[in-house]
Amino acid sequence: MTRYIVKRILIAIPVLIGITIIDFLIMNMVGSPLEMLQGARISQEALEVKKVALGLDQPIYIQYITWLKQILQGNLGYSIKNYQSVSSMIGSYLGPTLLLMSVSLIVSMIIAIPAGIYSAVRQYSISDYTVVTFSFLGSSIPGFFLSLILIYVFTIKLGWLPSSGMSTLGMEKNMWDVVKHMIMPVTVLAVSLAGTNIRYVRSAMLEILQQDYLRTAKAKGIGRFRVINKHALRNALIPIVTVIGMHIPMLFGGAIIIEQVFSWPGLGLMTMNAIINRDYPVIMGVCLMSAVVVLLANLITDIIYALVDPTIKY
Repeated sequence: MTRYIVKRILIAIPVLIGITIIDFLIMNMVGSPLEMLQGARISQEALEVKKVALGLDQPIYIQYITWLKQILQGNLGYSIKNYQSVSSMIGSYLGPTLLLMSVSLIVSMIIAIPAGIYSAVRQYSISDYTVVTFSFLGSSIPGFFLSLILIYVFTIKLGWLPSSGMSTLGMEKNMWDVVKHMIMPVTVLAVSLAGTNIRYVRSAMLEILQQDYLRTAKAKGIGRFRVINKHALRNALIPIVTVIGMHIPMLFGGAIIIEQVFSWPGLGLMTMNAIINRDYPVIMGVCLMSAVVVLLANLITDIIYALVDPTIKY
């Protein structure tokens, strides 16, 4: 197991280096951050001084090496807009995003796994068709559209749930207040994920339920519950784990839109503000952090593979 994990980590290192190169090149192709400073009150001499101070007068490969050295030291640079440390900005916004993503993923799996199993064991029944229909509906409806529907119903019409922020302004933050603010954004993300996951779980279970060893287990009379949940589900976990690993980057992408709609104070809202203000250090820091999270998710997925099916590590 240790050898397997070390091998996966060594494979991830050159991938991460390649991502830093692509990230840096794309930001350089977009333009210079000095363009945001140009104006009637800024002289050309001041721009030249700033250019030298930022190292933008150096060849691009020198700029990349300098940037990479700073990253290895934990320095992601400073925001052009507010001059705050990018590392501290990401640290302050990361918590709400991880909270939103993790709760959404857990809720989606709580819905998807039982629904997928239920649909698989009742294949071609009315219940199966109903579950599949709702799964297609959940994965097809755009997140921003569902967000607007929920805001209209539960905030404007009923007044039950708040539609923006992570806590109520002017009130002391408490867990119940945060939960109320989370309900709608978590619902939007979880519905989309659950709609996709149900079909994957159903497909994996259908394939396993047709195997000979499950017919033998049924013939021994060990009980329907144990056959499905102990033997079938464990062997169907590989594709399910794969789907969960694939959802991490999807959650990051979806969270940017959902956080913007609900004004959730996470990385998505910070990233949108950075894009609007062309705050390149912040954008590069978020892209790099997202790449690291995706690589870690893939690494954890590979490790779970080996735990679920020990033959993989050979």
